Amino acid sequence: MNVVDSSGWLEYFADEPNARFFAPAIEKTDELVVPVISLYEVFKRIHQQRGENDALRAAAQMLQGQVVELGPALALRAAKTSLEHGLPMADSLILATAQVMEATLWTQDEHFKAIAGVRFIEKRARA
Repeated sequence: MNVVDSSGWLEYFADEPNARFFAPAIEKTDELVVPVISLYEVFKRIHQQRGENDALRAAAQMLQGQVVELGPALALRAAKTSLEHGLPMADSLILATAQVMEATLWTQDEHFKAIAGVRFIEKRARA
């Protein structure tokens, strides 16, 4: 199973330099887990930058994976994860979702870099 953090989704949708790194996890929808907070973050950012139609297309693609909603058990796990790793709320929810689902977390977000179960790639600038 795979979870792609919000920065990875945005990289993929914008066809940025690391898009190919995230493609295998995103395109294998039968193994894709989507934390509901990622759906929120990606829809919001794309809506701001490119408009509602593009944001809806992105959301439709994300909904091809298994969406994991936020419930009490996941919220408490994320709070503990946040304290343990010093992560902000959204990132702790994404990591906790990956852990609960026994999924690999794909990211280019530096503060996930040294955490077990994470596939990390350095953020690259467009050439």
